[in-house]
Order: sequence, then C-alpha cells, then structure tokens
Amino acid sequence: MKSPAVLLSIALLGAAPAAALASSFAGTSAGGSSASSASSDSSSGNDKVVLAARDDAASFVASDGAIRGAQLEAALRHLRENVPQARQASDIELAKAILAL
Repeated sequence: MKSPAVLLSIALLGAAPAAALASSFAGTSAGGSSASSASSDSSSGNDKVVLAARDDAASFVASDGAIRGAQLEAALRHLRENVPQARQASDIELAKAILAL
C-alpha cells in the first residue's frame, strides 16, 4: 500500500509545487519491474479510490468545505485507515493534496 503513504506525504508537505507532487505520486504508483501483479493490483485499487475523488475534492476546496461528496468521503476514510499521518491532517489539507495529483 505504497500509494496512500505517498499521498499523505504529499498532503503534509503542503509547500511543494503541484508538479513535483504529481510526479512523486506517478513514480510510485506505476510500479517497478520487480513488483508482483498482486501488489500492483492492490496499489491500483487504492489509487483509484483517491483519484476518483478529484472532482469532489475540487468542489470541497472551492466551497470552503461546504460541499462534501461521497467519493471524497471515501478517499478521506481510505487515507485515514491506511496512513497513520492522515489522521493528523485536516480534510481540507487532504483534499488539496488529492487535487495536486
């Protein structure tokens, strides 16, 4: 489950440029030649939950937290269940990190 950890690291860095954040995520989610198909499938599933929340994250950030979509809620829950540092980050910090991908 590398991807959720990378995502949270992105969220907590905050000051890093969006391009650097996106390339950091892309480099880890693509998998290497030594990655097994099982871990690749698992990682891809995790990425999909978070990436599917981008539109909801945009609405959440633009509305200053007033609009909370189901996909964003699922991504926030997923990150907090799988990445200990996500429990410390606010919803808006995580939503902004999702948008930076």
